[in-house]
Amino acid sequence: MNSTTAIDVNDLLVEQVDWHWRTQLRPRLDGLTDDEYLWEPVAGMWSVHPRGHGRTELQGGSGDTTIDFAHPEPTPAPVTTIAWRIAHLVVGVLGMRVHGHFGGPPVDYLGFDYSPTAAGALAQLDEQYAAWLAGVRGWGEEGLREPCGPAEGPWAEHSRADLVAHINRELIHHGAELALLRDLYAHRTTETQEN
Repeated sequence: MNSTTAIDVNDLLVEQVDWHWRTQLRPRLDGLTDDEYLWEPVAGMWSVHPRGHGRTELQGGSGDTTIDFAHPEPTPAPVTTIAWRIAHLVVGVLGMRVHGHFGGPPVDYLGFDYSPTAAGALAQLDEQYAAWLAGVRGWGEEGLREPCGPAEGPWAEHSRADLVAHINRELIHHGAELALLRDLYAHRTTETQEN
C-alpha cells in the first residue's frame, strides 16, 4: 500500500471483527452442549442458574434463569462459566450498545431473560452480534468520527471508532476465553468428568 491509498476505517473495523467472528469465534461455539455451557471446572464459579439457586446476593434476570452478579466485582474476579461469558457478551458488550446506539430493545444485567440452554444463548448472541455489526456498518466513515455520546457513560467523549475498536477487543478477548473453556472441557480427565 502506498501513502496515497485511502483507508476506510469503517470497513477496516467491521472486517476485523467479522473475520474473527466468521472464521474463529462463531465456529468454535458450534456444537456447544448444555453440559459444556454450564460446566464448572473449579468451585464457586459464577454462572446462570434456575431462579433461587444463584451464588451471589445480587441475581440478575427477568425470567426463570438468573445470572450471578456483584457490584463492585470482587477481587480477584471469580472464574465464570461459558454460560456467564456468553451472557456478558450478549448483555454488557453488545446488547446495551445496540440499545443505546441503534434503537434495539432495552438490555441490562438485572432485567435480561437469560437462556438456560446453550442453543438459546447462542441464538441471543447471534442476534445481538448481527444488530451490532449492522449498526456499525450504518455509521460509515463519517459516523465513526462522532463522539459516542451519553449512551456510553465514561466513553461519551470518545469517538465511535474508539468504541468499535474496544468492542472488537472484547469479542476477541472473551471469544478466546470461551474457546479455552471448550478445550478444557474436551480434554478433561476422568476425575474431572465425575465432578
